[in-house]
This record gives sequence, C-alpha cells and structure tokens, in this order.
Amino acid sequence: MSKSDLPPAYEDALHSPRHGNYPPAPPYGLPAWGSSPQPPAYGPYPAQSSAHYPGQAGYPQGYPPAGMPYSIPLGMPTSNPVEDDGFQSGHVWESTSIRHAFIRKVYLVLAAQLIVTVSVVAVFTFVDEVRVFVIRNPALYWTSFVVYFVTYCILVCCKGPRRRFPWNFVLLALFTLAMSYMTGTISSYYDTKAVFITIGITATVCIVVTIFCFQTKVDFTSCGGLFCVLAIVVMVTGIITAIVLSFKYVPWLHMLYAAIGAVVYTLFLAYNTQLLIGNRELSLSPEEYVFGALSLYVDIVQIFIFLLQLVGVSSD
Repeated sequence: MSKSDLPPAYEDALHSPRHGNYPPAPPYGLPAWGSSPQPPAYGPYPAQSSAHYPGQAGYPQGYPPAGMPYSIPLGMPTSNPVEDDGFQSGHVWESTSIRHAFIRKVYLVLAAQLIVTVSVVAVFTFVDEVRVFVIRNPALYWTSFVVYFVTYCILVCCKGPRRRFPWNFVLLALFTLAMSYMTGTISSYYDTKAVFITIGITATVCIVVTIFCFQTKVDFTSCGGLFCVLAIVVMVTGIITAIVLSFKYVPWLHMLYAAIGAVVYTLFLAYNTQLLIGNRELSLSPEEYVFGALSLYVDIVQIFIFLLQLVGVSSD
C-alpha cells in the first residue's frame, strides 16, 4: 500500500475542500464554558397571502415546510373556539337576548289577560243586578264552561309558530273573555269579602312562585311524569266530589278538593314558569309566547277559583 492510499490527516481533512460544496462540519465536542449554542437562523419567508388556503402561497397543501413556525392567519377560526372563551360567544348572548324579549312579551300578554279578568270579576261581584241574574240563570254558568273548554282546545292545537297574528290573538281574546266570564259567575256565588281575600292570596302566591322559579336550581320541567299523576289525582278527586256533593253536601270534602286543586295548580304554575326561562331541561320556543301566556293565565285563574272555594267554604 502506497502512502497516497492512506487517509489524510485530521487537520488536512478538516481544511480541505469537500465534494458537493457542502458547508464545513460543525466542531465536535461541547460548546465552551459560559457560551450557549445559537439557534439556527431561518431564511427569508416566502410571500404569504392574507389567508392560507391549500395550494396557495407556495406551500404544498397550504402548510409551511418543515422547520418553519406554523402560524394561523388572522380571520381564520381556531380548531376549537369553545375552549378559547369557555362558551360560544355570540350565540349565547344572542339566545339570551331573544329569551328575555320572549319573557317580556309573555308577561305583557298575561298582564292584559289578568286586567280583563279582574274587571269582569269586579262587575259580577259589585253589581247586584248582574249577580242576581247569573244566580237565577245557571245555564249561563254552564255555557261559559263549554266556551272555555272549546276555545282552550283550539288554542292548544294552534300554538305552532306558523299560525301567528291575527288568529292566535283572536282565539286568545275569546278564551280570555270566556275564562273571565266563568270566573265571574263563580265569584257571584261567594261573598265580596271572600273574593277580596282570595285575590290577595292568589297575587301573593303567584309572585312568590315566580321569584322562586327564577332563583332556584330545582328543575320542575324534568318532573313531567309527576305532573301527569297530579293532574289525574285532581281529575279523579273532582269526579268523586261532584258525585258525592250532588247527593249530600259535605263541607270537609269540598275543602279537601279545593286544597288539592290549589296545591297542584301552584306546582303547574312553577312548571310553566320554568318553561319560559330556557335554561332547564324543557323550554318553550320564542315563537310560542301566546301559548306561554295562556298556560300561566290558566294556572293563575285556577288557583284563584280553588282558593275562592276554600275561603268561601271556611267562611260559611
């Protein structure tokens, strides 16, 4: 083996030119004491457009080459926008504003209904001629029941969002007048003092239940089966009471039926109030404000009727 076949020395190989014009190899070993390795310098970035789409800005598939930092351009959403704020901003506030407007609309319609009902009850309570005429003609009383039931069924069937003004409001006005007339005829059989006491109790109960439903974490809308059972209990108790009282009047049975009805419809008021809030298991659509006002109105009037029977029987 000749001397030319031997490999070159380390110093000669380090300073000699390499094939392919590669840059010189980095020095071996650790960096000097007190110095830190410098990060590699990146070359100039290629021109980027305002949005990185596949096949644009010189990047294959819309991604920068290896070794370059990846950045999301302005205007593009992140992979999970919910994790940024903790909730979907925009949709939450929009739905909240719509729900608040829906609640205000429901209570405005309910206030108009209650004003009409209180006015009709006042006429049947304070005008002696109307009061005596209703007592002498019980057919008017039963007619109001029929009109109330038929109008209520029509309103329940037409509560969808496609059937709006004016038919819903016309039926709602007819139903309010029928319910007010029925309540007035019932009030004409009781003393004026009992009517005033019942109005005060009903107003207090409704205000307390409404405030409780807006503040509590108890979800009444998840107890649908319980409310069905309570409705059946009220119906069966009413049938038994009507049969027994038709043969002989039993005061304690009448008071028991009135107490059960008042308690059950108070729970119904809590259930229908939470349907308006929207943050429970079940909720009404913002388009169903007529049906929401109708449900609250029926509950309040039924509470008044049952409490009136309870107060009237106890006063007698």
